[in-house]
Amino acid sequence: MAKNYWTTKRGDGWAVKKEGASRASSVHSTQADAWSETRRLARGAQSEALLQGADGKIRSRNSYGSDPSSPKG
Repeated sequence: MAKNYWTTKRGDGWAVKKEGASRASSVHSTQADAWSETRRLARGAQSEALLQGADGKIRSRNSYGSDPSSPKG
């Protein structure tokens, strides 16, 4: 299973980090730039992108790849 990618606030900006990694993939001055990069990486890895606000709460999440529990319609 692919690892998820996170956008999180840190002292020097907004970090893009792969789940389980010890270091950030990149750091951006704006949340919007970091979130865009997080989604791009998650799309390529067919994983999930998660946006954590400055308060620590998850603000948004996007799944890429196959979803085994898709609703039938």
